[in-house]
Amino acid sequence: MRAYKVEKDGSISTSLKGKSVLSTSYLNKGSAFTEEEREELHLQGLLPPTVLTLKEQAKRAYEQFEKAPNDLQKNNSLNDLHNRNVVLFYRLLTDHLSEMLPIIYTPTVGQSIQEYSHEYHRPDGLYLSVNEADRLSEAIENLGLDSEDIDLLVVTDSESILGIGDWGVGGINIAIGKLAVYTAAAGIDPSRVLPVVLDVGTNNEKLLNDPLYIGNRHERIRGERYDHFVDQFISKSLEIFPNALLHWEDFGNVNARNIINKYGKEILTFNDDIQGTGAVTLAAIFSAVQVSKMPLRDHRVLIFGPGTAGIGIADQVRDAMVLDGITEDEAYKNFWAVDFRGLLTDDMDDLLGFQTPYARKAEEVKDWNREEDKISLLEVVRQVKPTILIGTSGVAGAFSEEIVKEMAKHVERPAILPMSNPTPLAEATPENLLNWTEGKALVATGSPFEPVNYDGVEYEIGQSNNAFVFPGLGLGSIVVKAEVITDSMFAACAHAVAQMVDSSKPGASLLPRVEELREVSYNVALAVANAAIKDGVAKEVPTDVKAAVKAAMWEPTYKEIKALETVNA
Repeated sequence: MRAYKVEKDGSISTSLKGKSVLSTSYLNKGSAFTEEEREELHLQGLLPPTVLTLKEQAKRAYEQFEKAPNDLQKNNSLNDLHNRNVVLFYRLLTDHLSEMLPIIYTPTVGQSIQEYSHEYHRPDGLYLSVNEADRLSEAIENLGLDSEDIDLLVVTDSESILGIGDWGVGGINIAIGKLAVYTAAAGIDPSRVLPVVLDVGTNNEKLLNDPLYIGNRHERIRGERYDHFVDQFISKSLEIFPNALLHWEDFGNVNARNIINKYGKEILTFNDDIQGTGAVTLAAIFSAVQVSKMPLRDHRVLIFGPGTAGIGIADQVRDAMVLDGITEDEAYKNFWAVDFRGLLTDDMDDLLGFQTPYARKAEEVKDWNREEDKISLLEVVRQVKPTILIGTSGVAGAFSEEIVKEMAKHVERPAILPMSNPTPLAEATPENLLNWTEGKALVATGSPFEPVNYDGVEYEIGQSNNAFVFPGLGLGSIVVKAEVITDSMFAACAHAVAQMVDSSKPGASLLPRVEELREVSYNVALAVANAAIKDGVAKEVPTDVKAAVKAAMWEPTYKEIKALETVNA
């Protein structure tokens, strides 16, 4: 049981006193404690005498942030602030969201993960070891939380971190970063979330040979023992927090797929790399469809890089096509997938399970041109004349001038989405895409790009950032206590994001701006909650859904803190 409780009037009651209050980040106000609170909470002599406002503290904190010499130190300083004073951290983050989002989240969080053992200051979250699988309940119960205390867990096993690979226990920082975005964007109460790392070892030799590495020092556990550990974790965590949403992050593609295939229709859960990436890309596609005027179900989609993200996008678009009025079998016929093997065909013996439905019949393409026994991306573009080209390959410059011009010869408004990140890995630059198509390409990217001027028009380039989707998806699901996340709920996410832009204007972005993230998240949450209610998976149906979503959005403001000898459960 927590030593504090949020009352119905918004105030906080706590049995803690003195330094215990100051060391509890959710309660600590630092120099902003009022004279009355200092008296009641036994803080006399523990703080300098002047009482500052939250605004004044935020100004000072921003000055300190600016003095950090590099982005990693800025990330560390923000993490330290979060560990000292949660409200001030989120006030600062909210005031400077577009500037600080790349520091607390991608790309800087990747560097903080790599340096985790060397920059380690204090534990933050739940560290679950595969070597203590029989003590999972004990570990979770050590948090001292009740069944109604947690709404959301972000869970990683750190095998596939942000394109930088396997970073073992340091992956806890990706979960922490994601949760910071949940709160900043959608107002998920930071006292009701939990970052979790499943430490199953690492295959990163640098970590295994590092004497300061603080995770399990052995190769990754695979197979039955791994699966059993994940099953135990899900069972124990939902036994203790029965209403919690489980968000999976940066798992390897095989395990990611296995988990979501096994549990996606059984519990409240989703995988952001698969389904979140798919939903935000679908939003960009919905915007492009508004411009092209061609129904989604009639589009021809070419995926270059059919891995976890690429097939995750394909799955979301497929499901949206089905909602648009065609069968699943008909939808699969609208997709082609290309990787280092060329066009995926059903006679290949090394296809992964999740790629198989997107492989074309070998008989269908037997007369297509081949280079080194592969059907190239260019040949597929020539034969298929795709209307949508999506890159998730990490192959810089893969969308060449020849390929793009070939696509544009047959499509009036080609949607070209180079989604690989970071920026140097993009399949093409927006500037080239617009030049090669005479300004006709509809472009969104996975990395940030500056606007492009072409023929007197400024084209704003929308970044396909999962932060437009997962915070609102989580909030909407939590508000109505959804049993599962349905295909319609994901589609509702994408539609809500697409409706935030007017893509009919010359040069308009296909996606919103990061500065609009809070508004986007509210609209996504509202759409998700209503979709859950319509699908019959909502355990709670508010009389006023808009009011319920707004009421659930935590604000970074100081609440009155009252002292109690004990706190009621």
